[in-house]
Amino acid sequence: MSKKRGLSLDEKREKMLQIFYESQDFFLLKELEKLGPRKGVISQSVKDVVQSLVDDDLVSKEKIGTSVYFWSLPSCAGNQLRNVCRKLESDLQNSKNRLEQLTEQCNQLKKGREESEEREEALAELKAIDLKHKELKDEMLQYADNDPAAFEAMKNAIDDAHAAANRWTDNIFTLRQWCSNNFPQAKEQLENLYKEVGMTEDFDYLELSPTPLSSVID
Repeated sequence: MSKKRGLSLDEKREKMLQIFYESQDFFLLKELEKLGPRKGVISQSVKDVVQSLVDDDLVSKEKIGTSVYFWSLPSCAGNQLRNVCRKLESDLQNSKNRLEQLTEQCNQLKKGREESEEREEALAELKAIDLKHKELKDEMLQYADNDPAAFEAMKNAIDDAHAAANRWTDNIFTLRQWCSNNFPQAKEQLENLYKEVGMTEDFDYLELSPTPLSSVID
C-alpha cells in the first residue's frame, strides 16, 4: 500500500481558510493548531500556514490585550481577491500602454535610417571624418614637447637640476679648502687627485643661460 501524499502549501491554506469561513469566528493560534489536524493540516505547520494567509491579507490578525486573534470572513476574502484582481488588471494595462509608447518611439527612431544611397554616403563621410580626427589627434601628440605647459615643467626641472649641481660644486670647494687647511704637506698629491677625477683648473659653478619660449615652440 502506497504512502499517503501530504498536502501542499496551497492545499493547507485552503483547508485553514475553510475553518474560518465555516465558523466565521475569532480564533487564538492554539485553537487553530487543534482544529488544523481535523482538516488534514498537522498542528506543527498551522502557524506558518496561517501567517502566509495573513501576509496575503486573506486572514486578519489583531492583538487584543495579551492575546492575538485571527479571523477571516468570506466577504473579506472576496474583497481582497477583487482588489488583487483590479491591481493586476491595472498593471497589465500600464504595461500595454508602455509597450505602445516604446513601439512608437522605435518606429520614430527608424525614420530617416532606411537603407538608401544617401545614407550610405553619409555613413562613409562620417567614417572619413572620424579617421581624419584620429590622424590630427596623433599629429598633435607629436608636438606635445612644444606645449607651453610641458616647456614650463621642463624649465622648472632644469632650474632644480642647476641648483642641485651648484650645491654639490659648493660642497666640493668646501671639501678642497678643508683638505688644504688640514693637509698642507700633501698639496701636490691632492692636486693630482683632483685632476684624476676631472677637477681641472677651470672647474667652477655652472651658469644657466635663459632659453626663450618662442625659440622652443618654433
